[in-house]
Amino acid sequence: MSLIESVDKAIEEAEKINKKLNCFITICGDNARSRAKKLISQKNKGALYGKVISVKDAICTKGIRTTAGSAILTNYIPPFNASVIEKIEQEGGIVIGKTAMDHFGFGTFCTNVGHGLPVPHNPHDLQRAAGGSSGGAGVATFSFSNSANHIALAESTGGSITAPAAFCGVVGFTPTYGRVSRYGLIDYANSLDKIGTMGKNVEEAELLAGVIFGEDKKDETSQHQETKTVKKVKKIGIIKEMLNNVDEKIKKVFWQSIYELGLEYEEISFPLIDYSVASYYIIATAEASSNLARYYGMRYGAQEEITGSFSEHFSKIRSKYFSDEEKRRIILGTFVRTAGYKEKYYIKALRVREKINEEFNLLFKRFDVLATPSMPIIAPRFEEIAKLKPIEVYALDSCTIPPNLACIPHLSIPIGKVNNMPVGLQIMCNSWEEDTLFRFGKESESKLGLIR
Repeated sequence: MSLIESVDKAIEEAEKINKKLNCFITICGDNARSRAKKLISQKNKGALYGKVISVKDAICTKGIRTTAGSAILTNYIPPFNASVIEKIEQEGGIVIGKTAMDHFGFGTFCTNVGHGLPVPHNPHDLQRAAGGSSGGAGVATFSFSNSANHIALAESTGGSITAPAAFCGVVGFTPTYGRVSRYGLIDYANSLDKIGTMGKNVEEAELLAGVIFGEDKKDETSQHQETKTVKKVKKIGIIKEMLNNVDEKIKKVFWQSIYELGLEYEEISFPLIDYSVASYYIIATAEASSNLARYYGMRYGAQEEITGSFSEHFSKIRSKYFSDEEKRRIILGTFVRTAGYKEKYYIKALRVREKINEEFNLLFKRFDVLATPSMPIIAPRFEEIAKLKPIEVYALDSCTIPPNLACIPHLSIPIGKVNNMPVGLQIMCNSWEEDTLFRFGKESESKLGLIR
């Protein structure tokens, strides 16, 4: 089959999947076909030649609509590519579409999508959520056939890759902060956002990750790091506090997987973990409220005829185009940065984050990897989500927030099912130890018989 025929087939498959599961905001068929035609004439094929890549809609793609899942960016078409897209195209990858997400990454279930955009459905049960905020990426990764040669580019702030990977039964990889350039990413929280990958297996996630790794002069937070020696994992640490809120059936599947790996393990206490969710949401919303201030109806975002005073126009645009969740996080973030409250909440949260980082560093002197369930519950039904209060939703990030707050690399792999829904194992390594993480992930897949 020629490359063009292969891409045509993948586009048809994407449209079919999307009709059932709503995992794409945009399918860029013409762009993908045009890209395929150009690749055929190139001598250097590249590591991603023949692969179609879905891209989370918070990552800018030149000439392709990029909404960040929000109504305020419904008509935004970037005039440039994010650095990761440039790297993907240099290696022969073909962007096939932009995947659905919670607006600006604000969500655990991918139900906080912009006005008029359909909510993605879990491929295992259409009445359940896909997981957020990279829900569309998780759905697409599971649903494409192996012959489509699809890999997903996603992004995580507090668990936005791990959650949909766990709920959809695929592999999700989140890198060390700074390992991948954020240039061209529409930010949620600058000090926490990390572009990562999703695949049907660890090998696919690793392939795409290897392409996007590297320092970028356009992003001062990106860093060049010499590859660390790949460690043979001998001892696993299990953090007790990260199991406290996990469903008992999921715990059973998790412990069975740990036993089957046949390695030495130890349960350890990490009391500061109990403060991680509160610390994360204070920091993340503070940064988000600053980032969203640019969308006021003039220079960025949705625009309408200017009427009344600046404040009236500003309020009209933001009231109309921002959802309840976007407004909630703006209000919370503005509050914790306000004089009189900054020291009481924001500065304390930063100190807690620093202490959590220090504790993780100490743990990695004793253990090669740390492991937890990826999520404390299986993918919930939409009717169940509707009954949850915001604080209850935030609490469900208890397994994914600690490694994201510490900015350490982590991997979610499917390890079984509960009530016919996937369950994930989250594996964490020390900063810059992605090679060890991928090696152990592949060994775990092999031992547990999970390779797809």
